[in-house]
Amino acid sequence: MPHDVIPSVPADRAQTLAAELDGLQGTELLGAALSNEVIGQTAMVSSFGADSIVLLHQLAQVAPATPVLFIDTQMLFPETLDYQREVAETLGLTGIRVIRARAMHLAVEDPANALHLRDIDACCDLRKTRPLAEALKPFDSWITGRKRFQNGARAGLPLVEERDGKLKLNPLAGWSSGQIADYIRAHKLPRHPLVAKGYPSIGCAPCTSPVAEGEDPRSGRWRGQDKEECGIHFVDGKMVRTGPGATSDAA
Repeated sequence: MPHDVIPSVPADRAQTLAAELDGLQGTELLGAALSNEVIGQTAMVSSFGADSIVLLHQLAQVAPATPVLFIDTQMLFPETLDYQREVAETLGLTGIRVIRARAMHLAVEDPANALHLRDIDACCDLRKTRPLAEALKPFDSWITGRKRFQNGARAGLPLVEERDGKLKLNPLAGWSSGQIADYIRAHKLPRHPLVAKGYPSIGCAPCTSPVAEGEDPRSGRWRGQDKEECGIHFVDGKMVRTGPGATSDAA
């Protein structure tokens, strides 16, 4: 559907779409969402992390040419870059778009690649939030792989939400870690190689550590920091902090 033509758009698009998707799961849900007139031009945003293969596999079944935005912060694990290429080729995803911060911004704001050591939020903003915001401008909606079980900030995650004038679809919001694992096994999907090394949630190499048994799956992200989100899930254009002292919940 053309970007500027969305017929008969309801005032509350998120509520309308959520109602129409109620009771659907998996590829049926994703296919119904992508064919719904209220969703408009849509992209999936994927980290190609530990659980990303589930949603990417579902997308490959219903709409493999859908744009998939992959943010290369240029501080990712080499394994993540290799896995991204492997998964795209294996699943036949033809709409991969690799998003990076502009070289001139990196040169000015982080010439020594050490910004994360003195201002972790600024680093995420430079390398993830701003590049993604720019890449999302042509789209009316975007799809995320967030799930309620991942941490407290995501416990109330809705299936569909609207932020900054764009719909956000969270098809796996209600999935459990067991369902994720069962789906991967049932479809014999390739796992991110770092999962076997104790990384259930994978971000940038300097800010991600292994997780011990019994810890929260995202406890290895920004360990020791008052931070649970990188900032790409923002409200009214602003990164939302979570954890002690936070003023609002993460989107």
